[in-house]
Amino acid sequence: MGGMLETLVILLAASAFAVPLSRRAGFGSVLGYLVGGIAIGPAGLRLITDIDQIARVSELGVVMLLFLIGLELRPARLWVMRRAVFGLGAAQVAATAAVLAGLAWGFGVAWPGAVVLGLGMALSSTAIVLPLLGERELLTSRAGRDAFAVLLFQDLAFIPLVALVPLLGGAALPSGMPWQKVAYGAAAIAAILLGGRYLLRPAFRAIGGARSPEMFTTMALLTVVGTAALAHAAGLSMSLGAFMAGVLLSESEYRHELRADIEPFEGILLGFFFISVGMSANLSLALHAPLMIAGAVAGLLAAKSAIAWGLARIAGQRGADALRFALALPQGSEFSFVLFAAAVAVEALSQSQAEGATLVIALSMVATPLLFAASERLLVPRLRPPAPAYDPIPDDNVPVILCGFGRVGQIVGRVLRMQGIAFTALERDPGQLEVVRRFGNKVYFGDPARHDLLRAAGAEHARLLVVAVDDMEEVLRIVDVARRNFPNLTILSRARNRRHVHLLMDRAIAGIVRDTFHSSLKLSELVLQALDIAPERAARAVALFAKHDELTLVRSHGFDGDEQQLIQSTQQAAAELASLFEADQAREE
Repeated sequence: MGGMLETLVILLAASAFAVPLSRRAGFGSVLGYLVGGIAIGPAGLRLITDIDQIARVSELGVVMLLFLIGLELRPARLWVMRRAVFGLGAAQVAATAAVLAGLAWGFGVAWPGAVVLGLGMALSSTAIVLPLLGERELLTSRAGRDAFAVLLFQDLAFIPLVALVPLLGGAALPSGMPWQKVAYGAAAIAAILLGGRYLLRPAFRAIGGARSPEMFTTMALLTVVGTAALAHAAGLSMSLGAFMAGVLLSESEYRHELRADIEPFEGILLGFFFISVGMSANLSLALHAPLMIAGAVAGLLAAKSAIAWGLARIAGQRGADALRFALALPQGSEFSFVLFAAAVAVEALSQSQAEGATLVIALSMVATPLLFAASERLLVPRLRPPAPAYDPIPDDNVPVILCGFGRVGQIVGRVLRMQGIAFTALERDPGQLEVVRRFGNKVYFGDPARHDLLRAAGAEHARLLVVAVDDMEEVLRIVDVARRNFPNLTILSRARNRRHVHLLMDRAIAGIVRDTFHSSLKLSELVLQALDIAPERAARAVALFAKHDELTLVRSHGFDGDEQQLIQSTQQAAAELASLFEADQAREE
Protein backbone atom coordinates (compact mmCIF):
# COMPACT_ATOMS: atom_id res chain seq x y z
CA MET A 1 0.00 0.00 0.00
CA GLY A 2 2.85 2.36 0.86
CA GLY A 3 4.49 1.74 -2.52
CA MET A 4 1.26 2.55 -4.33
CA LEU A 5 0.86 5.82 -2.41
CA GLU A 6 4.47 6.80 -3.14
CA THR A 7 3.94 6.10 -6.84
CA LEU A 8 0.77 8.21 -6.88
CA VAL A 9 2.55 11.08 -5.11
CA ILE A 10 5.40 10.97 -7.65
CA LEU A 11 2.99 10.95 -10.61
CA LEU A 12 0.96 13.86 -9.27
CA ALA A 13 4.09 15.82 -8.38
CA ALA A 14 5.53 15.34 -11.88
CA SER A 15 2.25 16.56 -13.39
CA ALA A 16 1.96 19.53 -11.06
CA PHE A 17 5.53 20.64 -11.79
CA ALA A 18 6.04 19.90 -15.51
CA VAL A 19 2.64 20.74 -17.00
CA PRO A 20 2.34 24.37 -15.79
CA LEU A 21 5.88 25.08 -17.00
CA SER A 22 5.14 23.61 -20.41
CA ARG A 23 1.87 25.51 -20.78
CA ARG A 24 3.46 28.76 -19.63
CA ALA A 25 6.12 28.30 -22.31
CA GLY A 26 3.36 27.91 -24.90
CA PHE A 27 3.89 24.21 -25.68
CA GLY A 28 0.68 22.82 -24.17
CA SER A 29 0.16 20.23 -21.46
CA VAL A 30 1.00 17.10 -23.49
CA LEU A 31 4.69 17.95 -23.75
CA GLY A 32 4.81 18.60 -20.00
CA TYR A 33 3.43 15.14 -19.24
CA LEU A 34 5.86 13.46 -21.65
CA VAL A 35 8.91 15.27 -20.28
CA GLY A 36 7.74 14.62 -16.72
CA GLY A 37 7.50 10.89 -17.53
CA ILE A 38 11.01 10.85 -18.98
CA ALA A 39 12.33 12.63 -15.87
CA ILE A 40 10.85 10.21 -13.30
CA GLY A 41 11.18 7.04 -15.39
CA PRO A 42 13.97 4.50 -15.90
CA ALA A 43 15.82 6.82 -18.29
CA GLY A 44 15.76 9.69 -15.78
CA LEU A 45 15.72 9.75 -11.99
CA ARG A 46 14.36 6.17 -11.77
CA LEU A 47 11.74 7.19 -9.21
CA ILE A 48 9.31 4.74 -10.85
CA THR A 49 10.34 1.60 -12.71
CA ASP A 50 7.09 -0.40 -12.96
CA ILE A 51 5.87 1.15 -16.21
CA ASP A 52 3.44 -1.61 -17.20
CA GLN A 53 1.25 -1.21 -14.13
CA ILE A 54 0.86 2.54 -14.70
CA ALA A 55 0.28 2.06 -18.43
CA ARG A 56 -2.56 -0.42 -17.84
CA VAL A 57 -4.40 1.98 -15.53
CA SER A 58 -3.69 5.07 -17.61
CA GLU A 59 -5.18 3.44 -20.73
CA LEU A 60 -8.53 4.31 -19.16
CA GLY A 61 -7.70 7.94 -19.92
CA VAL A 62 -7.79 7.22 -23.66
CA VAL A 63 -11.00 5.24 -23.17
CA MET A 64 -12.66 8.15 -21.35
CA LEU A 65 -11.44 10.58 -24.01
CA LEU A 66 -13.21 8.53 -26.70
CA PHE A 67 -16.37 8.41 -24.57
CA LEU A 68 -16.39 12.22 -24.27
CA ILE A 69 -15.83 12.51 -28.02
CA GLY A 70 -18.81 10.23 -28.58
CA LEU A 71 -20.95 12.45 -26.34
CA GLU A 72 -20.28 15.37 -28.69
CA LEU A 73 -20.98 13.38 -31.86
CA ARG A 74 -24.66 12.88 -32.55
CA PRO A 75 -25.46 10.12 -35.07
CA ALA A 76 -26.63 12.72 -37.59
CA ARG A 77 -23.26 14.45 -37.39
CA LEU A 78 -21.45 11.14 -37.86
CA TRP A 79 -23.44 10.57 -41.05
CA VAL A 80 -22.48 14.02 -42.27
CA MET A 81 -18.79 13.23 -41.61
CA ARG A 82 -18.81 9.91 -43.47
CA ARG A 83 -16.89 11.22 -46.50
CA ALA A 84 -14.14 12.75 -44.40
CA VAL A 85 -13.87 9.65 -42.21
CA PHE A 86 -13.79 7.01 -44.94
CA GLY A 87 -12.36 9.19 -47.71
CA LEU A 88 -9.69 11.38 -46.15
CA GLY A 89 -9.05 8.92 -43.31
CA ALA A 90 -8.56 5.92 -45.59
CA ALA A 91 -6.36 7.94 -47.94
CA GLN A 92 -4.14 9.11 -45.09
CA VAL A 93 -3.62 5.63 -43.66
CA ALA A 94 -3.05 3.96 -47.05
CA ALA A 95 -0.69 6.59 -48.47
CA THR A 96 1.32 7.03 -45.28
CA ALA A 97 1.63 3.29 -44.64
CA ALA A 98 2.83 2.67 -48.21
CA VAL A 99 5.49 5.40 -48.06
CA LEU A 100 6.79 4.47 -44.60
CA ALA A 101 6.81 0.75 -45.39
CA GLY A 102 8.79 1.50 -48.56
CA LEU A 103 11.32 3.54 -46.58
CA ALA A 104 11.71 0.78 -43.97
CA TRP A 105 12.21 -1.86 -46.69
CA GLY A 106 14.75 0.38 -48.39
CA PHE A 107 16.78 0.50 -45.17
CA GLY A 108 16.97 -3.26 -44.97
CA VAL A 109 13.92 -4.30 -42.96
CA ALA A 110 12.32 -7.49 -44.28
CA TRP A 111 9.00 -6.88 -46.00
CA PRO A 112 6.75 -8.31 -43.22
CA GLY A 113 8.43 -6.05 -40.65
CA ALA A 114 8.37 -3.12 -43.07
CA VAL A 115 4.62 -3.52 -43.53
CA VAL A 116 4.07 -3.61 -39.76
CA LEU A 117 6.24 -0.53 -39.27
CA GLY A 118 4.46 1.31 -42.08
CA LEU A 119 0.99 0.52 -40.72
CA GLY A 120 1.94 1.23 -37.11
CA MET A 121 3.60 4.55 -37.84
CA ALA A 122 0.81 5.66 -40.17
CA LEU A 123 -1.46 5.89 -37.13
CA SER A 124 -1.58 9.10 -35.09
CA SER A 125 -2.31 9.65 -31.41
CA THR A 126 -5.90 10.58 -30.60
CA ALA A 127 -4.81 11.32 -27.04
CA ILE A 128 -2.27 13.90 -28.26
CA VAL A 129 -4.01 15.50 -31.24
CA LEU A 130 -7.39 16.26 -29.65
CA PRO A 131 -6.02 17.98 -26.51
CA LEU A 132 -3.47 19.77 -28.70
CA LEU A 133 -6.23 21.24 -30.87
CA GLY A 134 -8.72 21.63 -28.02
CA GLU A 135 -6.39 23.80 -25.93
CA ARG A 136 -6.20 26.23 -28.86
CA GLU A 137 -9.96 26.01 -29.61
CA LEU A 138 -9.28 24.54 -33.05
CA LEU A 139 -11.46 21.42 -32.88
CA THR A 140 -14.34 23.20 -34.63
CA SER A 141 -12.08 24.58 -37.39
CA ARG A 142 -11.78 22.85 -40.76
CA ALA A 143 -8.38 21.44 -39.74
CA GLY A 144 -9.80 20.18 -36.44
CA ARG A 145 -12.82 18.50 -38.02
CA ASP A 146 -10.73 16.74 -40.67
CA ALA A 147 -8.09 15.69 -38.13
CA PHE A 148 -10.81 14.16 -35.96
CA ALA A 149 -12.25 12.32 -38.98
CA VAL A 150 -8.83 10.81 -39.75
CA LEU A 151 -8.32 9.78 -36.13
CA LEU A 152 -11.75 8.18 -36.03
CA PHE A 153 -10.97 6.11 -39.13
CA GLN A 154 -7.66 5.05 -37.59
CA ASP A 155 -9.41 3.89 -34.42
CA LEU A 156 -11.83 1.84 -36.52
CA ALA A 157 -9.02 0.44 -38.71
CA PHE A 158 -6.86 -0.60 -35.75
CA ILE A 159 -8.93 -3.71 -35.01
CA PRO A 160 -8.51 -5.37 -38.43
CA LEU A 161 -4.85 -4.30 -38.54
CA VAL A 162 -4.08 -6.24 -35.35
CA ALA A 163 -5.96 -9.23 -36.77
CA LEU A 164 -3.77 -9.16 -39.92
CA VAL A 165 -0.43 -9.12 -38.07
CA PRO A 166 -0.25 -12.93 -37.55
CA LEU A 167 -0.48 -13.39 -41.33
CA LEU A 168 2.66 -11.27 -41.75
CA GLY A 169 4.45 -13.56 -39.32
CA GLY A 170 3.86 -16.57 -41.54
CA ALA A 171 0.70 -17.87 -39.90
CA ALA A 172 -1.52 -19.80 -42.23
CA LEU A 173 -4.82 -18.39 -43.37
CA PRO A 174 -7.74 -19.84 -41.43
CA SER A 175 -9.49 -22.61 -43.28
CA GLY A 176 -12.83 -21.01 -42.54
CA MET A 177 -14.40 -17.95 -41.03
CA PRO A 178 -13.67 -17.70 -37.27
CA TRP A 179 -17.36 -17.59 -36.52
CA GLN A 180 -16.93 -17.74 -32.77
CA LYS A 181 -14.85 -14.54 -32.62
CA VAL A 182 -17.17 -12.82 -35.09
CA ALA A 183 -20.15 -13.83 -32.98
CA TYR A 184 -18.52 -12.51 -29.79
CA GLY A 185 -17.79 -9.20 -31.46
CA ALA A 186 -21.29 -8.88 -32.92
CA ALA A 187 -22.86 -9.79 -29.57
CA ALA A 188 -20.78 -7.16 -27.76
CA ILE A 189 -21.74 -4.46 -30.25
CA ALA A 190 -25.41 -5.46 -30.03
CA ALA A 191 -25.27 -5.41 -26.22
CA ILE A 192 -23.75 -1.91 -26.20
CA LEU A 193 -26.26 -0.61 -28.75
CA LEU A 194 -29.33 -2.12 -27.07
CA GLY A 195 -28.15 -1.34 -23.55
CA GLY A 196 -27.31 2.24 -24.45
CA ARG A 197 -30.70 2.73 -26.05
CA TYR A 198 -33.03 0.97 -23.60
CA LEU A 199 -31.21 0.57 -20.27
CA LEU A 200 -28.86 3.50 -19.65
CA ARG A 201 -31.40 6.33 -19.84
CA PRO A 202 -33.85 4.73 -17.37
CA ALA A 203 -30.93 3.96 -15.07
CA PHE A 204 -29.65 7.54 -15.16
CA ARG A 205 -33.21 8.82 -14.72
CA ALA A 206 -33.68 6.67 -11.60
CA ILE A 207 -30.36 7.75 -10.11
CA GLY A 208 -31.00 11.40 -10.96
CA GLY A 209 -34.40 11.21 -9.28
CA ALA A 210 -32.74 9.92 -6.12
CA ARG A 211 -30.73 13.18 -5.98
CA SER A 212 -27.47 11.42 -5.21
CA PRO A 213 -24.64 13.15 -7.11
CA GLU A 214 -22.02 10.60 -6.08
CA MET A 215 -24.17 7.74 -7.42
CA PHE A 216 -24.64 9.59 -10.71
CA THR A 217 -20.84 9.90 -10.98
CA THR A 218 -20.50 6.21 -10.12
CA MET A 219 -23.00 5.30 -12.83
CA ALA A 220 -21.17 7.48 -15.35
CA LEU A 221 -17.85 5.76 -14.60
CA LEU A 222 -19.53 2.33 -14.70
CA THR A 223 -20.91 3.16 -18.14
CA VAL A 224 -17.48 4.03 -19.53
CA VAL A 225 -15.52 1.22 -17.90
CA GLY A 226 -18.28 -1.35 -18.41
CA THR A 227 -18.67 -0.78 -22.15
CA ALA A 228 -14.88 -0.75 -22.55
CA ALA A 229 -14.58 -4.04 -20.65
CA LEU A 230 -17.38 -5.61 -22.69
CA ALA A 231 -15.72 -4.65 -25.95
CA HIS A 232 -12.32 -5.85 -24.73
CA ALA A 233 -13.74 -9.22 -23.62
CA ALA A 234 -15.13 -9.72 -27.14
CA GLY A 235 -11.76 -8.95 -28.74
CA LEU A 236 -12.65 -5.41 -29.78
CA SER A 237 -10.98 -2.11 -28.91
CA MET A 238 -11.88 -0.74 -25.47
CA SER A 239 -11.92 2.76 -26.96
CA LEU A 240 -14.43 1.66 -29.61
CA GLY A 241 -16.83 0.34 -26.94
CA ALA A 242 -16.66 3.57 -24.92
CA PHE A 243 -17.01 5.66 -28.07
CA MET A 244 -20.19 3.81 -29.07
CA ALA A 245 -21.66 4.35 -25.59
CA GLY A 246 -20.90 8.05 -25.82
CA VAL A 247 -22.58 8.36 -29.21
CA LEU A 248 -25.68 6.56 -27.90
CA LEU A 249 -25.92 8.98 -24.96
CA SER A 250 -25.20 12.08 -27.06
CA GLU A 251 -28.94 12.66 -27.61
CA SER A 252 -29.87 12.20 -23.95
CA GLU A 253 -30.76 14.92 -21.51
CA TYR A 254 -27.85 13.81 -19.31
CA ARG A 255 -25.13 14.61 -21.86
CA HIS A 256 -23.83 17.75 -20.13
CA GLU A 257 -23.84 16.23 -16.65
CA LEU A 258 -22.04 13.13 -17.90
CA ARG A 259 -19.35 15.30 -19.46
CA ALA A 260 -18.96 17.28 -16.23
CA ASP A 261 -18.59 14.05 -14.20
CA ILE A 262 -16.16 12.25 -16.53
CA GLU A 263 -13.86 15.11 -17.54
CA PRO A 264 -11.86 15.33 -14.26
CA PHE A 265 -11.10 11.58 -14.30
CA GLU A 266 -10.29 11.70 -18.02
CA GLY A 267 -7.86 14.58 -17.54
CA ILE A 268 -5.93 12.91 -14.73
CA LEU A 269 -5.76 9.45 -16.32
CA LEU A 270 -4.88 10.86 -19.74
CA GLY A 271 -2.04 12.77 -18.09
CA PHE A 272 -0.83 9.53 -16.49
CA PHE A 273 -0.97 7.89 -19.94
CA PHE A 274 1.40 10.47 -21.40
CA ILE A 275 3.67 10.13 -18.36
CA SER A 276 3.81 6.36 -18.99
CA VAL A 277 4.72 7.00 -22.63
CA GLY A 278 7.57 9.23 -21.52
CA MET A 279 8.71 6.64 -18.98
CA SER A 280 8.72 3.87 -21.61
CA ALA A 281 11.14 5.71 -23.90
CA ASN A 282 14.37 3.69 -24.06
CA LEU A 283 16.78 6.61 -24.33
CA SER A 284 19.81 4.33 -24.16
CA LEU A 285 19.13 3.46 -27.81
CA ALA A 286 19.35 7.14 -28.68
CA LEU A 287 22.72 7.36 -26.89
CA HIS A 288 24.12 4.39 -28.82
CA ALA A 289 22.87 5.53 -32.25
CA PRO A 290 21.85 9.18 -31.96
CA LEU A 291 22.11 10.04 -35.65
CA MET A 292 20.05 7.04 -36.73
CA ILE A 293 17.27 7.72 -34.19
CA ALA A 294 17.25 11.47 -34.94
CA GLY A 295 17.07 10.74 -38.66
CA ALA A 296 14.23 8.27 -38.17
CA VAL A 297 12.23 10.75 -36.08
CA ALA A 298 12.82 13.56 -38.57
CA GLY A 299 11.91 11.28 -41.47
CA LEU A 300 8.69 10.16 -39.77
CA LEU A 301 7.62 13.72 -38.99
CA ALA A 302 8.53 15.01 -42.45
CA ALA A 303 6.90 12.16 -44.38
CA LYS A 304 3.64 12.18 -42.43
CA SER A 305 3.40 15.98 -42.48
CA ALA A 306 4.03 16.15 -46.23
CA ILE A 307 1.46 13.47 -47.02
CA ALA A 308 -1.13 15.00 -44.71
CA TRP A 309 -0.53 18.46 -46.19
CA GLY A 310 -0.98 17.13 -49.73
CA LEU A 311 -4.21 15.32 -48.80
CA ALA A 312 -5.48 18.44 -47.03
CA ARG A 313 -4.91 20.53 -50.13
CA ILE A 314 -6.68 17.93 -52.28
CA ALA A 315 -9.58 17.99 -49.80
CA GLY A 316 -9.90 21.75 -50.26
CA GLN A 317 -8.14 23.06 -47.16
CA ARG A 318 -6.20 26.27 -47.55
CA GLY A 319 -3.28 27.99 -45.92
CA ALA A 320 -3.35 27.80 -42.14
CA ASP A 321 -5.90 24.94 -42.03
CA ALA A 322 -3.77 22.67 -44.23
CA LEU A 323 -0.65 23.44 -42.17
CA ARG A 324 -2.44 22.79 -38.88
CA PHE A 325 -3.88 19.52 -40.19
CA ALA A 326 -0.43 18.39 -41.37
CA LEU A 327 1.41 19.31 -38.16
CA ALA A 328 -1.24 17.83 -35.86
CA LEU A 329 -0.87 14.28 -37.21
CA PRO A 330 2.86 13.48 -37.73
CA GLN A 331 3.42 11.58 -34.48
CA GLY A 332 2.91 7.87 -33.92
CA SER A 333 0.02 6.43 -31.95
CA GLU A 334 -0.53 4.74 -28.63
CA PHE A 335 -2.01 1.91 -30.70
CA SER A 336 1.30 1.51 -32.53
CA PHE A 337 2.83 0.02 -29.39
CA VAL A 338 0.15 -2.68 -29.34
CA LEU A 339 0.68 -3.41 -33.03
CA PHE A 340 4.46 -3.78 -32.60
CA ALA A 341 4.05 -6.07 -29.58
CA ALA A 342 1.72 -8.32 -31.59
CA ALA A 343 4.26 -8.36 -34.46
CA VAL A 344 7.11 -9.37 -32.13
CA ALA A 345 4.97 -12.23 -30.74
CA VAL A 346 4.60 -13.76 -34.23
CA GLU A 347 8.19 -12.90 -35.24
CA ALA A 348 7.13 -10.47 -37.96
CA LEU A 349 9.29 -7.87 -36.20
CA SER A 350 12.41 -8.40 -34.12
CA GLN A 351 12.60 -7.17 -30.53
CA SER A 352 15.33 -4.65 -31.36
CA GLN A 353 13.34 -3.28 -34.30
CA ALA A 354 10.26 -2.92 -32.09
CA GLU A 355 12.23 -1.10 -29.38
CA GLY A 356 13.72 1.28 -31.94
CA ALA A 357 10.30 1.97 -33.48
CA THR A 358 8.79 2.52 -30.02
CA LEU A 359 11.49 5.07 -29.18
CA VAL A 360 10.96 6.87 -32.50
CA ILE A 361 7.22 7.11 -31.83
CA ALA A 362 7.75 8.33 -28.26
CA LEU A 363 10.14 11.04 -29.49
CA SER A 364 7.70 12.00 -32.25
CA MET A 365 5.06 12.48 -29.54
CA VAL A 366 7.47 14.80 -27.71
CA ALA A 367 8.31 16.71 -30.89
CA THR A 368 4.75 17.26 -32.13
CA PRO A 369 3.68 19.85 -29.50
CA LEU A 370 6.94 21.72 -30.13
CA LEU A 371 6.44 21.77 -33.90
CA PHE A 372 2.78 22.76 -33.59
CA ALA A 373 3.52 25.58 -31.13
CA ALA A 374 6.34 26.87 -33.35
CA SER A 375 4.07 26.88 -36.41
CA GLU A 376 1.34 28.73 -34.51
CA ARG A 377 3.83 31.43 -33.57
CA LEU A 378 5.85 31.73 -36.77
CA LEU A 379 3.99 30.29 -39.78
CA VAL A 380 0.24 30.43 -39.20
CA PRO A 381 0.11 34.24 -38.73
CA ARG A 382 1.81 34.67 -42.11
CA LEU A 383 -0.67 32.36 -43.84
CA ARG A 384 -3.75 34.12 -42.48
CA PRO A 385 -5.26 36.82 -44.66
CA PRO A 386 -4.31 40.26 -43.35
CA ALA A 387 -6.82 41.76 -40.96
CA PRO A 388 -8.81 44.55 -42.60
CA ALA A 389 -7.82 48.02 -41.51
CA TYR A 390 -11.09 49.66 -40.58
CA ASP A 391 -11.65 53.28 -39.74
CA PRO A 392 -12.10 54.19 -36.07
CA ILE A 393 -15.68 54.51 -34.91
CA PRO A 394 -16.80 58.17 -35.14
CA ASP A 395 -18.20 59.76 -32.00
CA ASP A 396 -21.71 60.44 -33.32
CA ASN A 397 -23.62 59.84 -30.06
CA VAL A 398 -25.91 57.33 -31.74
CA PRO A 399 -28.77 55.99 -29.59
CA VAL A 400 -28.44 52.30 -30.52
CA ILE A 401 -25.47 49.90 -30.52
CA LEU A 402 -26.11 46.70 -32.45
CA CYS A 403 -23.86 43.71 -31.55
CA GLY A 404 -23.81 41.20 -34.38
CA PHE A 405 -24.85 41.88 -37.95
CA GLY A 406 -25.97 38.46 -39.14
CA ARG A 407 -29.50 37.40 -40.03
CA VAL A 408 -31.12 38.91 -36.94
CA GLY A 409 -28.95 42.00 -36.67
CA GLN A 410 -29.44 42.95 -40.30
CA ILE A 411 -33.25 42.94 -39.98
CA VAL A 412 -33.09 45.09 -36.85
CA GLY A 413 -30.70 47.46 -38.60
CA ARG A 414 -32.87 47.78 -41.70
CA VAL A 415 -35.95 48.60 -39.61
CA LEU A 416 -34.00 51.22 -37.67
CA ARG A 417 -32.70 52.74 -40.89
CA MET A 418 -36.22 52.93 -42.33
CA GLN A 419 -37.29 54.87 -39.24
CA GLY A 420 -34.34 57.22 -39.52
CA ILE A 421 -32.76 56.00 -36.27
CA ALA A 422 -28.96 56.00 -36.26
CA PHE A 423 -27.09 52.96 -34.93
CA THR A 424 -23.56 51.61 -34.66
CA ALA A 425 -23.18 47.95 -35.69
CA LEU A 426 -20.32 45.77 -34.40
CA GLU A 427 -19.37 42.46 -36.05
CA ARG A 428 -16.43 40.20 -35.11
CA ASP A 429 -16.49 37.94 -38.21
CA PRO A 430 -14.30 39.51 -40.95
CA GLY A 431 -15.93 37.39 -43.65
CA GLN A 432 -19.44 38.48 -42.67
CA LEU A 433 -18.21 42.05 -42.38
CA GLU A 434 -16.92 42.16 -45.95
CA VAL A 435 -20.20 40.76 -47.30
CA VAL A 436 -22.46 43.29 -45.59
CA ARG A 437 -20.08 46.16 -46.39
CA ARG A 438 -20.34 45.42 -50.10
CA PHE A 439 -24.02 46.37 -49.86
CA GLY A 440 -23.25 49.75 -48.33
CA ASN A 441 -23.85 48.92 -44.65
CA LYS A 442 -21.73 50.83 -42.14
CA VAL A 443 -20.47 48.09 -39.85
CA TYR A 444 -17.35 48.10 -37.66
CA PHE A 445 -15.05 45.18 -36.94
CA GLY A 446 -14.45 44.11 -33.35
CA ASP A 447 -15.42 41.88 -30.46
CA PRO A 448 -18.47 43.42 -28.72
CA ALA A 449 -17.51 41.65 -25.49
CA ARG A 450 -14.59 44.10 -25.07
CA HIS A 451 -15.53 47.04 -22.86
CA ASP A 452 -13.09 49.36 -24.64
CA LEU A 453 -14.79 48.68 -27.99
CA LEU A 454 -18.25 49.30 -26.48
CA ARG A 455 -16.96 52.54 -25.01
CA ALA A 456 -15.52 53.58 -28.39
CA ALA A 457 -18.92 52.79 -29.96
CA GLY A 458 -20.55 55.25 -27.55
CA ALA A 459 -21.98 52.93 -24.89
CA GLU A 460 -21.64 55.65 -22.25
CA HIS A 461 -24.12 57.88 -24.11
CA ALA A 462 -26.28 55.36 -26.05
CA ARG A 463 -29.80 54.51 -24.93
CA LEU A 464 -29.96 50.90 -26.11
CA LEU A 465 -27.68 47.90 -26.63
CA VAL A 466 -29.12 45.16 -28.90
CA VAL A 467 -27.29 41.81 -28.65
CA ALA A 468 -27.99 39.87 -31.86
CA VAL A 469 -25.05 37.43 -32.00
CA ASP A 470 -25.93 33.74 -32.27
CA ASP A 471 -23.47 32.17 -29.80
CA MET A 472 -24.93 31.65 -26.32
CA GLU A 473 -21.68 32.12 -24.41
CA GLU A 474 -20.77 35.21 -26.41
CA VAL A 475 -24.19 36.73 -25.71
CA LEU A 476 -23.69 36.23 -21.97
CA ARG A 477 -20.18 37.71 -22.09
CA ILE A 478 -21.42 40.83 -23.90
CA VAL A 479 -24.31 41.28 -21.45
CA ASP A 480 -22.01 40.83 -18.43
CA VAL A 481 -19.47 43.33 -19.75
CA ALA A 482 -22.17 45.86 -20.62
CA ARG A 483 -23.94 45.60 -17.26
CA ARG A 484 -20.67 45.85 -15.34
CA ASN A 485 -19.25 48.84 -17.22
CA PHE A 486 -22.37 50.66 -18.45
CA PRO A 487 -25.13 50.12 -15.84
CA ASN A 488 -27.40 52.82 -17.32
CA LEU A 489 -27.51 51.14 -20.75
CA THR A 490 -30.77 49.35 -21.59
CA ILE A 491 -30.07 45.86 -23.00
CA LEU A 492 -32.21 43.78 -25.35
CA SER A 493 -31.01 40.36 -26.47
CA ARG A 494 -31.86 37.34 -28.55
CA ALA A 495 -31.81 33.92 -26.87
CA ARG A 496 -31.17 30.50 -28.39
CA ASN A 497 -33.43 28.41 -26.11
CA ARG A 498 -35.26 28.34 -22.79
CA ARG A 499 -32.10 27.71 -20.78
CA HIS A 500 -30.49 30.72 -22.44
CA VAL A 501 -33.56 32.80 -21.54
CA HIS A 502 -33.21 31.81 -17.88
CA LEU A 503 -29.52 32.76 -17.86
CA LEU A 504 -30.40 36.17 -19.31
CA MET A 505 -33.21 36.54 -16.76
CA ASP A 506 -30.58 36.06 -14.05
CA ARG A 507 -28.88 39.15 -15.47
CA ALA A 508 -32.11 41.20 -15.30
CA ILE A 509 -31.89 42.75 -18.77
CA ALA A 510 -34.77 44.73 -20.25
CA GLY A 511 -35.98 42.38 -22.99
CA ILE A 512 -35.38 38.86 -24.33
CA VAL A 513 -36.57 37.35 -27.62
CA ARG A 514 -36.20 33.64 -28.32
CA ASP A 515 -34.83 32.53 -31.68
CA THR A 516 -37.49 30.99 -33.94
CA PHE A 517 -40.23 31.46 -31.32
CA HIS A 518 -42.27 34.08 -33.13
CA SER A 519 -41.59 32.59 -36.56
CA SER A 520 -42.74 29.21 -35.19
CA LEU A 521 -45.95 30.84 -33.92
CA LYS A 522 -46.61 32.35 -37.34
CA LEU A 523 -45.96 29.00 -39.01
CA SER A 524 -48.36 27.31 -36.54
CA GLU A 525 -51.05 29.85 -37.41
CA LEU A 526 -50.61 29.09 -41.12
CA VAL A 527 -50.79 25.35 -40.38
CA LEU A 528 -54.13 25.80 -38.58
CA GLN A 529 -55.51 27.88 -41.43
CA ALA A 530 -54.40 25.27 -43.95
CA LEU A 531 -56.48 22.76 -41.95
CA ASP A 532 -59.61 24.89 -42.59
CA ILE A 533 -59.65 26.54 -39.17
CA ALA A 534 -60.97 30.09 -39.35
CA PRO A 535 -58.19 32.74 -39.36
CA GLU A 536 -59.61 34.47 -36.27
CA ARG A 537 -59.78 31.22 -34.32
CA ALA A 538 -56.25 30.22 -35.47
CA ALA A 539 -54.82 33.60 -34.43
CA ARG A 540 -56.54 33.39 -31.04
CA ALA A 541 -55.26 29.85 -30.42
CA VAL A 542 -51.69 30.83 -31.25
CA ALA A 543 -51.90 33.97 -29.11
CA LEU A 544 -53.26 31.92 -26.20
CA PHE A 545 -50.42 29.44 -26.53
CA ALA A 546 -47.78 32.20 -26.77
CA LYS A 547 -49.05 33.97 -23.66
CA HIS A 548 -49.17 30.76 -21.65
CA ASP A 549 -45.73 29.67 -22.83
CA GLU A 550 -44.20 32.97 -21.77
CA LEU A 551 -45.78 32.61 -18.32
CA THR A 552 -44.51 29.03 -18.04
CA LEU A 553 -41.03 30.18 -19.00
CA VAL A 554 -41.01 32.75 -16.21
CA ARG A 555 -42.49 30.27 -13.71
CA SER A 556 -39.84 27.62 -14.42
CA HIS A 557 -36.98 30.09 -13.97
CA GLY A 558 -36.54 29.40 -10.29
CA PHE A 559 -35.77 25.69 -10.50
CA ASP A 560 -33.53 25.12 -13.52
CA GLY A 561 -31.36 22.60 -11.68
CA ASP A 562 -34.25 20.68 -10.09
CA GLU A 563 -35.24 18.15 -12.74
CA GLN A 564 -38.11 16.65 -10.74
CA GLN A 565 -39.65 20.06 -10.08
CA LEU A 566 -39.16 21.03 -13.72
CA ILE A 567 -40.98 17.90 -14.91
CA GLN A 568 -43.83 18.57 -12.48
CA SER A 569 -44.08 22.19 -13.63
CA THR A 570 -44.10 21.16 -17.29
CA GLN A 571 -46.88 18.64 -16.68
CA GLN A 572 -48.88 21.23 -14.76
CA ALA A 573 -48.39 23.78 -17.53
CA ALA A 574 -49.57 21.28 -20.16
CA ALA A 575 -52.73 20.57 -18.13
CA GLU A 576 -53.39 24.30 -17.70
CA LEU A 577 -52.97 24.93 -21.41
CA ALA A 578 -55.36 22.10 -22.26
CA SER A 579 -58.00 23.53 -19.93
CA LEU A 580 -57.54 27.00 -21.46
CA PHE A 581 -58.08 25.62 -24.95
CA GLU A 582 -61.16 23.69 -23.79
CA ALA A 583 -62.62 26.82 -22.18
CA ASP A 584 -61.92 28.86 -25.32
CA GLN A 585 -63.60 26.22 -27.49
CA ALA A 586 -66.62 26.08 -25.15
CA ARG A 587 -67.10 29.85 -25.48
CA GLU A 588 -67.15 29.54 -29.26
CA GLU A 589 -69.78 26.81 -29.14
